[in-house]
Amino acid sequence: MDGETIGGQDTAPERGGGREWIRALLRALRYLGVRIVVVTLTVLIGIYAAIWVTNLGGAGDESRRSDIRAMIVMGSRGPHWRAMTPEERERVLEAAFQAGYRAADLDKPFFVRSFRYFREALTFSLGESSFRSLSGSNRVIDILLESLPLTLLIFGFANLITFLVGLAVSLALSRRYGTLLDRAATLLVPLFAAPPWFHGLFLIVIFAILLKVLPFGGLLGSSIPETRLAYALTVAKHMILPVTATVLGTLPFAAYTNRALFLIHSSDDHVELAKAKGLRGNRLQRRYILRPVLPAVVTNFAFLALVAWEAVIITEAVFNWPGLGGLVLDAIRAYEVSVVIGAVTMLAYLLGLTVLFLDILYVIVDPRVKLGGGAKT
Repeated sequence: MDGETIGGQDTAPERGGGREWIRALLRALRYLGVRIVVVTLTVLIGIYAAIWVTNLGGAGDESRRSDIRAMIVMGSRGPHWRAMTPEERERVLEAAFQAGYRAADLDKPFFVRSFRYFREALTFSLGESSFRSLSGSNRVIDILLESLPLTLLIFGFANLITFLVGLAVSLALSRRYGTLLDRAATLLVPLFAAPPWFHGLFLIVIFAILLKVLPFGGLLGSSIPETRLAYALTVAKHMILPVTATVLGTLPFAAYTNRALFLIHSSDDHVELAKAKGLRGNRLQRRYILRPVLPAVVTNFAFLALVAWEAVIITEAVFNWPGLGGLVLDAIRAYEVSVVIGAVTMLAYLLGLTVLFLDILYVIVDPRVKLGGGAKT
């Protein structure tokens, strides 16, 4: 006998099924491990490069040294300084300069210090800043954590709208291929070939300046609402323009490319067979067109989501939205290097997690993808 029997049934296939399940799980874990390593290395390289760019490759050290020398020279005007000979004054000033450099950690080459900055950036051990959070804290990590939810609120909501509405619009256009509505939508797509912040400028002019129905930007306006409901409604009102700008910058392309995918696959053999059997309408599109095309749709959405993340800094600056993007620009103007590095690191983490999540989602929606090798999933 090939296997034991229970109740007249062979249990060998069940054991084989269990082993296959374990092998599939190991393949999935191996695939996930490889993807995590690749994304992690990419994020680490990006963060280290940002440290060099933010510090101008070490050129910013000379500016800091000049500030230290200027402060020391300004304090060297007392009577005891005038009593010194020029040689003594020069020797004392040089010793004070070197002490100031050591106190500011400028006595080591930037290449050596960059690795310490890198470690501090990864763990967000970035000390304090001249900026302050709404709670009054000047710790960099507190400032970053206060801005993070606001960025996720805007761009998470906008990307969700882009995915769901883009899917529905593209399905509707593919059903009406060749009609006036389809041709009009195709012609309008190039008009929206601009980043979200560009649409934001027009939205501000129309709805904030001319119509005066929506605020220019910000989070709450001139006063803080007293109740939670009023607070939520005020934030929602201020979200309308930045969310709309982000959706306008991504939705037309999502709908147009998905429409092309649906049109291509609508002539496949299995779709023609379903039509010959009398299947029509939404059921045909959902089961025989949408499901096979969904992996490509997810891939397309992944690229659009990455584009939206790349535009986060300028978009938030246009609407004066107090998220990570606006924080980066404010920190650059004030030359708060620790805040810039912290915000860039957090954005890099978010970008890496987005890529990893969409990559895993791609495998989930497409059972034909092989996880880590030649075995079937």
